[in-house]
Amino acid sequence: MAKGGQPIIIVDPKKEQTKGREALSMNIAAAKAVASIVKSTLGPRGMDKMLVNPIGDITITNDGATILHDMSIEHPAAKMVVEVAESLESSAGDGTTSAVVFTGGLLEKAEKLIENGVHPTVVVKGYRLAAEKAVEILESLAISTDENEKELLVNVARTSITGKASEKYNRLIAELCVDAVLAIRERGIADLKNITIKKDIGGKIEETEFVEGIVIDKVALDREFPLRIENPRIALIDTPMEVAKTANKAKLQISVYGDIENFVKQEEAALFEMADYVIRAGANAVFCSKGMDDKIAAYLQDRGIYATRRVKNEDMQHLADATGGRPVRNIKELTQKELGNAGLLEQDRDGDQGKTYLRDCKGAKSVSLVLRGGTEHIVDNLERAVDDALRVVKCVVEDGKVVAGGGASEIEVALGLRAYAPSIAGREQMAIKAFADSLEDIPRAIARNAGLDTIDTIVNLRAKHAENKNAGLNVNTGAAEDMLEKGIVDPLRVKVNSVKSGSEAAEMVMRVDDMLRAQRTEMQNVKPEHMASTYDGMAAPQLNMRR
Repeated sequence: MAKGGQPIIIVDPKKEQTKGREALSMNIAAAKAVASIVKSTLGPRGMDKMLVNPIGDITITNDGATILHDMSIEHPAAKMVVEVAESLESSAGDGTTSAVVFTGGLLEKAEKLIENGVHPTVVVKGYRLAAEKAVEILESLAISTDENEKELLVNVARTSITGKASEKYNRLIAELCVDAVLAIRERGIADLKNITIKKDIGGKIEETEFVEGIVIDKVALDREFPLRIENPRIALIDTPMEVAKTANKAKLQISVYGDIENFVKQEEAALFEMADYVIRAGANAVFCSKGMDDKIAAYLQDRGIYATRRVKNEDMQHLADATGGRPVRNIKELTQKELGNAGLLEQDRDGDQGKTYLRDCKGAKSVSLVLRGGTEHIVDNLERAVDDALRVVKCVVEDGKVVAGGGASEIEVALGLRAYAPSIAGREQMAIKAFADSLEDIPRAIARNAGLDTIDTIVNLRAKHAENKNAGLNVNTGAAEDMLEKGIVDPLRVKVNSVKSGSEAAEMVMRVDDMLRAQRTEMQNVKPEHMASTYDGMAAPQLNMRR
């Protein structure tokens, strides 16, 4: 209060303010709600979610990152948890649901500690100590992939897609993903941008294939052109193959009728000259990123040369990487040296639509996966599973480290943290034990989703770890078994990043003790037709009038 009894206004009264314990409880409740949404999707027996967008399109998935992204969550604390999933999706490709469940468990147990008088700062410090120790334990559990690399990679991919794709075909899909990543691996790095994924709706899942080359959504301009060319020599043209248009309007005055015929002949001669450069270079397949005159296309195809136009720039780059060809911008510079090679050019066409396959490109730096399924929903779900599988295989190829899956690593780390906690004096010890309990929420959720008794499951896993640190949950039998022998393995990077990002998000939420939320207000004294959103990216009317 100021003198005279007048209040001093510091915070804008239009802002909604929440302080202290109330703010913390609200944020923790929001984060726990997000975790509860995806918890039922965890594990090979997890349930799916059906997401319907505003225009009625349906997505059915149990991929945590997809679910959280498509839900358009608004609460700021809940968004922090969503960012955990997005961060893990981009860095490791899998483990998003586990990380979110782990974050929710950390916050739930932190709330109980705070209610019992432990200060949030102490909990944060304890969680940091626990995270550092957890990473240390995980790295000590890691197994090198030096021997039997391909088999381990296939097992990693299978573990990732189990529950997301048809179990009948999960080994087939896993092997295709491993073949694709190994094909583009260079100096220990696998750049997934060099793997093109194409969808073919109407086929069968078992017909999904890996193409050592490139697949593009183009076919020859001539419907009658042969569907196969053995050992094609490929020209990549990055310039228009048509008569150049003048920059300004031009008029041509013709006084004699014969001049028209001469003009047309000159124009055709210029066009056919472009085609002749392709023929002299020895190419029998032409991919043009710009327009191609129909006369050139017909001229080439009459001579047995495949021709297509308006190929996307991205596909042109993949064509170059796959075939070894070099895109040329001046067609006069095209020689045999610039041509790419493949074992087979094959078209799968339906009228004017379809795909062109360039197969058996030796030493291809860009490859393709063609996903097939009976319906759009099946193919979309398969695409999400393949995306996760490619990312986890990339992690293992680059890091060379895996850990046992099925909850084995979480149980082992939790046991290690409980043994580590007594060495820490103060209340941080309680936070470290809470951290260990939160890690066990992951195998607990896997067991619950498989219809197993969660208490018996955790007790059995702890007992089994006394003799085997790789013991995890077999959801088919409910028994604790060696996960390495079962081929259930996860990349070390997934587990480490899950622990780090989950603990960091929980710490961030706990450190907030005051929330100021601005109320959404409409712009005042602005006519609706002059609102920025009205223009949809165009300039305002008054700016157009100045031009």
